Amino acid sequence: MKNETLTQTELILRQEIMGARRLSNYFWAAATALGGVGFLLAGLSSYFHKNFLIVSDPSGLQFVPQGVALLFYGIAGTLLSLYLWLTIKWEIGGGYNEFNKETGQVTFFRWGFPGKNRRIDLKYPLEDLQAVKADIREGLNPRRTLYLKIKPGREISLTRVGEPISLSELENQGAELARFLEVPLEGL
Repeated sequence: MKNETLTQTELILRQEIMGARRLSNYFWAAATALGGVGFLLAGLSSYFHKNFLIVSDPSGLQFVPQGVALLFYGIAGTLLSLYLWLTIKWEIGGGYNEFNKETGQVTFFRWGFPGKNRRIDLKYPLEDLQAVKADIREGLNPRRTLYLKIKPGREISLTRVGEPISLSELENQGAELARFLEVPLEGL
């Protein structure tokens, strides 16, 4: 688990899950902010016939149609950047998986968007666990995911979205979890 920390005592296994506070998200939020504000200022410069940019002088552009298009893209880019910065601030997707033999429960906790369902907190008894399943698909878009199979036929993903992990790391994580939970490991 590259960006996840794993702590284990004899009775509790806890996996910390990194959410939106990744370096790539900071990069894309900053890039869209810079681009969105640049387009917005270029569009406003064409409307007011005054240079609001330091780098170039777009005041010579006609407002219709070029300035309108620049304003549209500037507003869209700025709003997208705001969305990305808020996602980072709220730590969307961050949380933990906790396997607790003391209480006999498995807890999956994640932070969601603000509102009624901000806290996503799923709890299952350890008796309902059937297996740890590894899903490995190679090809153009490879997928390597660990799932926890639960009795009513549910499969809950245990790995992060976005960064595929190596096969050896997937095998080690799956074997360690299956050994701790005393359930079979499927798919390897």
